[in-house]
Amino acid sequence: MQLRSTGARLATAVTVVLAVTALGAGTLATAPAAFAATSATSADQATAGLPVFPEGSQLGGVGTSGFLSYSFAPDTTRELTWTPYDGGAAVPLQDPKGWATGAGDVVVLGDDSWSADFRSITLRNMADPAAPAVSLDLGALNGTYVAVLSPTSVLAQVINEVGQSELHVVTKDGATTTSRKIAGLPADATDFFGSPAHDGSVLVGYETGPEDKRTGGRALVDVAAGTVTATYASPESGFGYGGLDFSASHVTWFNYEAGVGDTITSVDRKTGDQKKTVLGAHTDEWYSSLVGEWLVYGNADHPAKAVSLTGGQTVDLGVSASGSAAASDGGAVLRGSRAADGDGLFRVAAGADGAPTVTKIAETGTPPVIAQPLEIQQVHVPDSVDLDKSGGKVTLGWTLSRADAYLDVTLTHTVTGKEFKKRLTAPASGTLFSFDWDGVIAGVDAPNGTYGVEAEATLLDGTGEPAYQGWLMNVTRAADPHDYTNNGSTDVLARDASGVLWRDDLRDRPVNGQVTPAQRTKIGAGWGAYKQVEAVGNVAGAAPGDLIAVDGSGVQWLYLGKGDGTFATRVQVGTGWQIYNKITGGSDLDGDGRADLVGTDSAGYLWFYKGTGNYAKPYAPRVKVGGGWGVYNQITAVGNIAGSAAGDMVARDTSGVLWLYQGNGAGGFAPRVKIGAGWGAFSQLVGAGDLDNDGRPDLIAYGSGGTYVYRSTGSVTAPFARQSTTLYSGEGSKFNNVL
Repeated sequence: MQLRSTGARLATAVTVVLAVTALGAGTLATAPAAFAATSATSADQATAGLPVFPEGSQLGGVGTSGFLSYSFAPDTTRELTWTPYDGGAAVPLQDPKGWATGAGDVVVLGDDSWSADFRSITLRNMADPAAPAVSLDLGALNGTYVAVLSPTSVLAQVINEVGQSELHVVTKDGATTTSRKIAGLPADATDFFGSPAHDGSVLVGYETGPEDKRTGGRALVDVAAGTVTATYASPESGFGYGGLDFSASHVTWFNYEAGVGDTITSVDRKTGDQKKTVLGAHTDEWYSSLVGEWLVYGNADHPAKAVSLTGGQTVDLGVSASGSAAASDGGAVLRGSRAADGDGLFRVAAGADGAPTVTKIAETGTPPVIAQPLEIQQVHVPDSVDLDKSGGKVTLGWTLSRADAYLDVTLTHTVTGKEFKKRLTAPASGTLFSFDWDGVIAGVDAPNGTYGVEAEATLLDGTGEPAYQGWLMNVTRAADPHDYTNNGSTDVLARDASGVLWRDDLRDRPVNGQVTPAQRTKIGAGWGAYKQVEAVGNVAGAAPGDLIAVDGSGVQWLYLGKGDGTFATRVQVGTGWQIYNKITGGSDLDGDGRADLVGTDSAGYLWFYKGTGNYAKPYAPRVKVGGGWGVYNQITAVGNIAGSAAGDMVARDTSGVLWLYQGNGAGGFAPRVKIGAGWGAFSQLVGAGDLDNDGRPDLIAYGSGGTYVYRSTGSVTAPFARQSTTLYSGEGSKFNNVL
């Protein structure tokens, strides 16, 4: 989710998301004077005051208020520059793999050298270069780029769930991306490509027909209505050649015919009459553009001409040009020279009488050296990241307009105010300032939730104003039944002899493979009043884990976890629990997705309490599982450690042998399996959840001889592998209850 602003700062709790306001499809800013239709300039017409087209550059596209040029730097990187017609400063853009232009003054920066393969794009509205860029992930929609429609929307080819190609309008509004299908196209149409969009419409080409007899097709699309308004047949698809264009009177497209060369097919939109204009040999690199009813064409060796598609007459435009580009307002721009006024850019437009006019709009030369203002041109911060799926880290980046700067980054958890700060220096090459955040703040796993991500760039010499961008990012991890701080990591609780309860927050991903505590926090005193305290996982629907405590009178109390490491005021949920000498919970024993509870009484019977999900009555009436459980002095619910139908349990007998009871999915257990001896050395066994992010729950064993982590192996006969830990180091006799 984007939170973009300039000159403002995020509050401690970010509450406002600034939306990007953009022109709609087909809506153009007022054309500058240089683009007004005028008569052909005379030899003595002054060219002073025209913008400069950089010497040695190529024309990369044109807009309503400026043009795009590109050249190659000595290190072979591409220098892409937007130059406004009104005399404003040129704006360098980062070196993309590819680009496209259209929809007035929108520049599309893509992730591939061929626009038809763009899957991740950034839209820059150069009518307002300071406006935030808009990023679109077409790949997430299984889509690729076709044409730009507005500063916030594009036409895209999307592959649906059954593998068919569809044409969609994809729009980014704030943090929301929408995709709307265009109606009226053949169901088997593929390989879409598009013309510049203008006047609310776009011309698209495609391939259709039986697999062994595929032919081409063209369609005019009303973008707002989302439907096709006219179609035209073509022998060939034309995909890869482009050449699509349309005006109020005609539609045109490019063809190549063996033995003939390059041709332009034109159709009169009123009469339906179709014509073919031969340009010449394909190797001669012809250019063409449609201006009203006139087809403008030529190449480096043939001066530009305009032929009327209605009357057939031809006009010599007097410009020797090497290329042309179509503008969104129906004009065309030639890159070349004219005897009357030299080298530069020349606009061809329809005059008042409909005949083509030529106006020089840029002068070739050396642009003035203008210090590039410091800007954050692109923000590479995801709206949401699942740290479990990303390997515990997220890459955050910002593309600046200059490399001679540093970038101060602040991540603020909007609920708790916890902050992470980092200063980034310039990369070895380019202007992308980035780093990998490991989801940790001050050595502790950061809480899940929304973060304000602020970046402030400052020039190294301290001059000028800093550049600022703000963003909102949502961080998620899978819920852990032993997580009381909503950060994905296991929290182990321990009660000391004075009745004080402590919380040790472990790391979500063990550092160097070792499970270590990150932070210890005092929860509170008075917990000595309870005969038993047990971690029972999520019993009431919220993500944080909860606690059950039984006092000396047998009253059962529920402490709901608040997600910040503390617990809500206790609620009485039962009586008569003094009959149980051992209880354990937190594991789903019947496979219904809710944590259950079991207890053993003095007669050796095991009783099952099914979780209800209701905090006022968290457990259903008890069901007897079986007898003979009096031989055990410790039972621990450990979750599903061996791939059975539900959660499992381990039980230690009086001789120190540990037995595994695999859940059968109905609240009972499969026959026990012996998994080892010597477990009498431990006073507490804790089903601690997934300590190492391998997808299996693990065990912590606490005793006077030391504390150990037992990682789950997935094996029934040898389910645990022991590992040392610094948790409770030297404190093996300090705590009488570890949970």
